[in-house]
Parts: sequence; C-alpha cells; structure tokens
Amino acid sequence: MKKNVSTSAVQNVSSRKKLAWIAAFGLSCCLNVSVHAQETSATTSASERVQPRLADAILVVVNSDVITRYEFLQRLQMVEQRLKAQGGQMPPIQQLQRQLLERMIVEKAQLQQAKERGIKVDDAMLDRAVARIAEQNNMGMAEFRRRLEQDGMSYAAFREDIRREITMQRLREVEVDNKIQISDAEIDVFLEEHQAGAKAAAAAQELNIAQILIRVPENPTQQQLIESKRRADDVMAQLQAGGDFAKLAAAYSDSPDGLSGGELGWRSQDRLPQLFVEATAGLQQGQISQMIRSGNGFHILKLVGKRVQSVMRGGADEAQQQPAMPSVQQTHASHILIKVNQVVTAADARRKLAELKQRLDNHAATFEELARLYSNDFSASKGGDLGWIYPGDTVPEFERAMNELAVGQVSEPVESPFGYHLILVKERKVDDVSKERQRMAARQAIREQKVEEATQDWLRQVRDQAYVEYRVGEQ
Repeated sequence: MKKNVSTSAVQNVSSRKKLAWIAAFGLSCCLNVSVHAQETSATTSASERVQPRLADAILVVVNSDVITRYEFLQRLQMVEQRLKAQGGQMPPIQQLQRQLLERMIVEKAQLQQAKERGIKVDDAMLDRAVARIAEQNNMGMAEFRRRLEQDGMSYAAFREDIRREITMQRLREVEVDNKIQISDAEIDVFLEEHQAGAKAAAAAQELNIAQILIRVPENPTQQQLIESKRRADDVMAQLQAGGDFAKLAAAYSDSPDGLSGGELGWRSQDRLPQLFVEATAGLQQGQISQMIRSGNGFHILKLVGKRVQSVMRGGADEAQQQPAMPSVQQTHASHILIKVNQVVTAADARRKLAELKQRLDNHAATFEELARLYSNDFSASKGGDLGWIYPGDTVPEFERAMNELAVGQVSEPVESPFGYHLILVKERKVDDVSKERQRMAARQAIREQKVEEATQDWLRQVRDQAYVEYRVGEQ
C-alpha cells in the first residue's frame, strides 16, 4: 500500500508492474501457440481413446494437488512459443522441461496457499482483466477471442492462465508486499543521500538488468551450498564461452522471471537492490557481472540497458538537481469498502453497496455514517476518509472511477483487487509535490529495493515447505 491512510484502496508500484506484465505479456504467451497437441489428439484411434490417456498421467504431487502430463505439455508449448518470439536460442529441451516443472511446482504451492487464505478472482474481475489485455493489444473482445482460437489457444484456457497470475499476485501482496516495514529513519537517510549530487545523478539513471538466480535452500547444508555453487559456476562458464544469457536464464534460473529471459525491466537505481546496483556499476551495456551472493543464493547479472529518466531536468550541470516537481491534481476522497471472502461473495458485496447507494440517494444517511457502520477498511473510523490522493496512489480501477466523478458525486459499486467500493469525491485541487509526497516517494523507492529480495526469500520458503513427490519415473 502506498498511501498510509488506507490499506485497501492502494497498490504499490511492483504490483502495478506485475499487472502490466500480465497485460503486455498476454498475447506473446498465448497467440500463435502451436496446435501440435491438438493434432496429435485428433489422430488417436478410437480404441486408444477408450484407454486412460498418458497425457492425463500424474507427473508430480504437490501437497494435496497434482501436475499432470497434459497440463505440463500445454505450458511447455506456451513457453517454447514465447522464447521463439523473443528471438533467442532455445535451451536444451531437458533443461527447459526441468525448469518449467520446478516453476509449476512453486505455482501450485502458491495457489494452494491462496485458496487457504480465501483469495479468489471471480469472473467479473477476470473479465475486466481480459478486456484490458485486449484493449492494450488494440483489439475488441470478439477479435481477441478469434485470434486466440485461430492460433490454437482456447479462450477458456487463456482466461484461467490470467486468473492464476492475478491470484498469485494478490497472494504475494498479502505475504510479501504488505509485510515490508520501512522506518522514518530509513526515509530520512534516503532523502539526505539523494540530496547529494552523486546520488541524485545516479537516481536519474534507469537500468534494465537481467538476472540468473541459483537459489540456495533455507538453512542449507554444506553439500547443498556446494551443489548450488557448482551450478552457478557452470552457468558462468557457459556465459564466458559465449552462451546466450536469455537461453541460460530459461534453462537454469530459479527466479520467476527466468523463463522470460531473466529481465527485471527498467528501474531507477534507487529502486533496485543495492547489491545489484553495485555489481553492475562498472558494466557497459551487454556486459555480465561477476557472480554475487545474497541471502537467496547466487546471482549473475547482465546490464541490458541504461538510460536517463525523462522526469529529471535536462543538461549535464542539472543532473545534480532534485527531480522536477510538477503541478498535479489531487483528489480528496472517501470510500466504503466491502471485502469479498469465503463468507461474503462478490454478488453479496455488490448488492450491499447498491443498497447503501440507494440510502445515500434518498438522503436517508450520510456517507460518513454508512462508512463507519459498514466499511471493511480501517478508514471506516474516519468516515471512510482517505485524505488527499495523488495520481498513481490507488489501484487503476479505483483511480479511473474516482477521476470520472464530479465533486460531491458518489460512484456506483466499483470493483478492485481488494473488493467493492463506493467512492465519494469531496474536493479537488492542483498543487506542487509536497514534502509529504516526497517522503511517500522515498518510502516507495525503499520498498521496491526490499521487495525483490523479500519475494525471492518468500518463494524459497514456499518451495521448501511444500510436500513434493515426483512420479516421472513411473511414466
């Protein structure tokens, strides 16, 4: 959460990047998928069809769930298609299969945790996410569905892939993002450092870094450390011999971004782990770092690109100045939140908010009174008041609905990843970025520095705590 006054209407930058990745990646994952599996199935004789299919056999048991051969082959086709679309070299098929299976194991464990916590993505939320993907690919829904089906990917399968990604994202928000603690002292140090010329100039640069992570188990034995180091040394030797970084990331990296070439995307240096910034400080574009060790394992980094942030003032002499502080529109808003869980369905939440909206329209109660009585957000004690909100403070669904309201207007029920909201716009103003806002930006930058390592640490724990039984040898 980015705005201290509300834990529910806000989404941090890393979460927005994950959603943006889903949207941008939707077609590249799923369009032009090979129909090889369908063709193979079509040639199966009638006598074979009455027998149990090998494609349905169990490959791995993960806690109380399983990964089937058919499920694995579907995902493998998608990954192969994506790697080919990126133009890189294909890794050896056995290594690719091993990495994909490991990723699916971690995903299964996450999805089970999400189910236990009551985290669900209902059809209405999923429909909106898919519609945004179609929109970002400049297609209407009818054309989008047609393109998917023409290229061998059923619309239903695509929807479930997106549902899975959003579910895991929401679980990570609960288990990682919301648990990161940042003290006022850390913010003070960050702001003081970034007033210095060298730090300001560094903050003005954005880096695109790719990584290969060889994970080390939690509380590893000496033998496990030796084995992880051996794997990392093997990858480094292949890179030094001219190996393709993206190919080796897909084949060896234990990071979730490994199968997409390991790229972390463009980030300013103050939003990257300091370990990564230091390791790539002397590199030119395309060069590879020395191996580095963190609490999660061994990292090999590649500097994919470097650029100057456009939000900074231009000119070499001005690189030491503070970021430009433009005038922005702020909105003073309140909301009533009804969360969806195992007891309250999405339909229940929408119905309840519709009833509250009717009471407001009939002047039977005030917004503040209803917020105190019914809102599931801690802002309920303040009548739902969220204070002054800057652009980007809230999740996109909330911000879009809020921006469409006139001052004094109450929205219809609005869906977000946190549940359903009624939103009231109290007032608006245009102002320069305040000191409070600078501290909020510093807090978010520190959060992003911490979230990468925290996420990897959490994923390692998820994997280590899962019961995994391989059935591959039985096939």
